[in-house]
Amino acid sequence: MDKPSRGPVYLSEAQIQERVAALAASITRDYAGKTPHFIAVLNGAFIFMADLIRRVELPLTLDFMAVSSYQGTESTGEVELIKDLSQPIGGRDVIIVEDIVDTGITLEYLLDYMHARKPASLRVAALLSKPSRRLRQVPVDYLGFEIENAYVYGYGLDRDQLERNLPYITSLPG
Repeated sequence: MDKPSRGPVYLSEAQIQERVAALAASITRDYAGKTPHFIAVLNGAFIFMADLIRRVELPLTLDFMAVSSYQGTESTGEVELIKDLSQPIGGRDVIIVEDIVDTGITLEYLLDYMHARKPASLRVAALLSKPSRRLRQVPVDYLGFEIENAYVYGYGLDRDQLERNLPYITSLPG
């Protein structure tokens, strides 16, 4: 199989790991004395969450959920729940872990969905944010990087279900 053509490295492995460590330090400080419950939004956020929680210096719990609002590379504007939580979150300090906040539609859905389950607190950690694409204003409490409107992949984000295993983030050649 031919190696796919990639654009330039958008965010290097070192840049990502440095920022993940800083986010983990902030979470450790903000949740001192608590046991935060991390929820990764599959599939894209699993690598980010794995690196993040390894650096959080607190007892913590985790869960996974999956939603879809994309068909190929385009947002459908509709969010579908694919995999629900496996643990209750009522009364817990919850951190939703997202790979990228684009239009905000998916995150708005997730926040409404989680708030209905009455967590003690609810915050969002996102590796990437594209504010120029935002259709819904949603909070991101712990942000890795704000990026321009580019199709990016690697470090958990896919390109047609491939390239998630890249240790850096790249974009399509342009």
